[in-house]
Amino acid sequence: MAIRDLCIITALGNTALKTVSKCSFISINSAFSPVFALSCRRSSHYAKVSIKYFLPPLWLIIGLIQASPVVADGAVIDKIYHPYVDALEQEVEYRMLFQDDQPGLSDDLQLHRLSYGHSIGARWFGEIYLVGVKSDDESFEVTAYELEAKWQLTEQGEFWADWGLLFEIEEETDLDIWEFSTGLLVEKEWGQWSSTANFIVTQEWGKDIEDELETALGVQLRYRYSRQLEPAVEIYKGEDTFALGPVLMGDINTGIRRNLHWETGFIFALDDKSPNQTVRLLLEYEF
Repeated sequence: MAIRDLCIITALGNTALKTVSKCSFISINSAFSPVFALSCRRSSHYAKVSIKYFLPPLWLIIGLIQASPVVADGAVIDKIYHPYVDALEQEVEYRMLFQDDQPGLSDDLQLHRLSYGHSIGARWFGEIYLVGVKSDDESFEVTAYELEAKWQLTEQGEFWADWGLLFEIEEETDLDIWEFSTGLLVEKEWGQWSSTANFIVTQEWGKDIEDELETALGVQLRYRYSRQLEPAVEIYKGEDTFALGPVLMGDINTGIRRNLHWETGFIFALDDKSPNQTVRLLLEYEF
């Protein structure tokens, strides 16, 4: 999205806010004018709240989708990270992706990740991964190791949105290929709804790959129906991926500070370069 377009949207939002706020000063010569004036003031207040808290994350998400240089050629569809750290928490996590019918890649491609993570103080969370791949052309093998750190930048509810940073470094096992990623994590909650955006920038280097900079964007809109069940919609954008689909997730309490978190999603292509369909599964035991 061009800067000019963002300026136009911002101007329209400001104009709408000013127009609605004028409602507080309307005077009507009738017996109902006090009630009408009070209603207008309330409407003005709710409109201001909606514009202040809903439109900024919406502009951010639209802007990231349109303005992202999207030169990624890796697995864009994956877990959506939230910018929060639970102090003293440990977790064991398993993630699986199944993709088919993507031009230039093996069919029935599977990506598996197994990790152990531990919080470091109240703001940091560290995790170590084993990464394995399987496809119709190749049997399963561990292909990479990965270290990950998440930094919670703000307290939940401190600002209009909650912010965090993600850092990852990955090394291939059989090839001289390294990746270092930095991600911006943004989340906004209103009522039972929650929107989350992950914008990831990755630098690749090594003797067996051409040095390049990659980007990827993942966005999630989630409805917190209950602790056990939260439906969501996710959208992913990358050079070879533009996809959207429904996701279900939830938590099962298994004891004091023990919890099983699960996610499953079906993501479908929105263009000809994306995997025709992707199934993603996540199981995370927190203790």
